[in-house]
Amino acid sequence: MPGDSGPPAEFDSLFRNDTPGATQQMPRIDASAPHPPGRPQPPHQAHQPPPPYGRQAPPAHGAHAAQAPHGAHGAPPPHGAHGYGDYDDYDEPGRRRSKVPLVAAVVVGCAVVGLGAGALLSGGDEKPAVDKAGAASPVAPAPGPSAPASSEPAPDPVKDQAVELDKLLADSNDSRDAVIRSVENIKKCEQLDKAASDLREAAGQRRELVNRLRGIKIDKLPDHTELSASLTKAWQASAKADDHYAAWADQVKKPKNCKDGKARNTGSTAQAAVASGEATGAKREAARLWNGIAETYGLTKRQPTQL
Repeated sequence: MPGDSGPPAEFDSLFRNDTPGATQQMPRIDASAPHPPGRPQPPHQAHQPPPPYGRQAPPAHGAHAAQAPHGAHGAPPPHGAHGYGDYDDYDEPGRRRSKVPLVAAVVVGCAVVGLGAGALLSGGDEKPAVDKAGAASPVAPAPGPSAPASSEPAPDPVKDQAVELDKLLADSNDSRDAVIRSVENIKKCEQLDKAASDLREAAGQRRELVNRLRGIKIDKLPDHTELSASLTKAWQASAKADDHYAAWADQVKKPKNCKDGKARNTGSTAQAAVASGEATGAKREAARLWNGIAETYGLTKRQPTQL
């Protein structure tokens, strides 16, 4: 109705179009066309430009306010235009066309801003994982620095026993020189008392080696049973031989057993030789078993005579 203000024709054309993506304007009504009977004619507008948007057009005066001749420049208002049917007729074409892209740009810009805001709201820092009970899963602590490796090697019980036996074998050769020297003096009938004393002392040392061997553990060494038996037999046989040589020294002191500076052999001499042979065989076996262990652990190898 006259006096009401409505949206411009561009908005009406945007939302009344049934074809997506296309913009159409309502068809204009030719003022010269026959007016339908029974419908009031719009007031005559003598080429007056439409009022600015948002302002109401002044009412017509006199007879023009009551009725305008049919076929005047005015036209019935389009559907929903409410008195602004001639707005497109007097609007500048360039100005009218520029508003449609502007409105479309505003709509597109609002959509872009909305999408950006939604993306920002949906983002954010990651939350810790929550288990079924609703509690946050504990975060595994970072592994600490590993403890420095010890520079000392791990103890080796086999090597420890080998080292202890090596110390015992090093003492087994202490009396060897004394025994050899004493036997040579007996043969020449010289220093017989000292020779007998040294030989008995050497026999005591051999028996002491047997006692020390029983006091250490060699049960983890390879062939420890055979090795222990060989050493025990060798030292016991050597001690027995030393005793027989000492008895021979006592016998040579008699003039009949020493002739021209040479000692005569007696029964003690023969017994000493038998015991010495047993000791030599046992020493060879013991040396073979021991040298295999010494090579493994970097210890001293020994010949049979060094035992």
